[in-house]
Amino acid sequence: MKNRLSPFAVFALWVLALVWLLPLLGAFLVSLRTLDDLTLRGFWSLPQEITLANYARAWREAGISRYLLNSFIITLPSLVGILVLSSMAAYALVRFRFRLAFPLYLIFLAFNMVPFQMLMLPVFRLANQLGVYDTYLAPILFHTAFQLGFATFVLRNFARTIPPSLFESAVVDGAGEWTIFWRIAWPLMLPGLAAVATLEFTWIFNDFLWGLVLLARDELKPITTGLANLRGQYTDLTAMTHKAPGT
Repeated sequence: MKNRLSPFAVFALWVLALVWLLPLLGAFLVSLRTLDDLTLRGFWSLPQEITLANYARAWREAGISRYLLNSFIITLPSLVGILVLSSMAAYALVRFRFRLAFPLYLIFLAFNMVPFQMLMLPVFRLANQLGVYDTYLAPILFHTAFQLGFATFVLRNFARTIPPSLFESAVVDGAGEWTIFWRIAWPLMLPGLAAVATLEFTWIFNDFLWGLVLLARDELKPITTGLANLRGQYTDLTAMTHKAPGT
């Protein structure tokens, strides 16, 4: 017999969900209002006018289209680099028996525990020394490097579920290591690769820190950093949030 939630638990979950979604709902309603409507009636008031002009203006004047394109230019090559390198590292850690295999795995694992904030200054200096500061290549290289630890950790554990007899059979049939990796290991790791790709795409696309540290020119910034530059540029939100509704 299946356990079912009580009506009170269901009601509590709905209330929690609505409270959690309240800031998002408020932001969406504000995006559909005119500046006059916000100024006259205050931030937390029901809209009297609904318009899509704010979206058109943001896309055209605030550079949202450019920031969005920059995010994809940074995210997609980083994602490809992470998937290719981490899958090859995971395959090597599982396929080959050598003395440093486990210490290398521990290094990948430990790398996940280093806070990015501790690395801001060294990364900034390294990017300057490599001559990639303020280029697309800088966040692509560092996103790829920093996410390799987590991706290799996940894919290595996934690759361990592949029976070694598959690799041994391929060796007996005369297949080389590249053929074994590309024709056998890669297809069998596809579910793990899909999970890693989903998580990494979300993390890199939403990243704010490296775009702020490694990019100076506004035309290269991803959408997270670009939107932060627009704060207070078009309106005075402080005045609106302190204005009493209906006044």
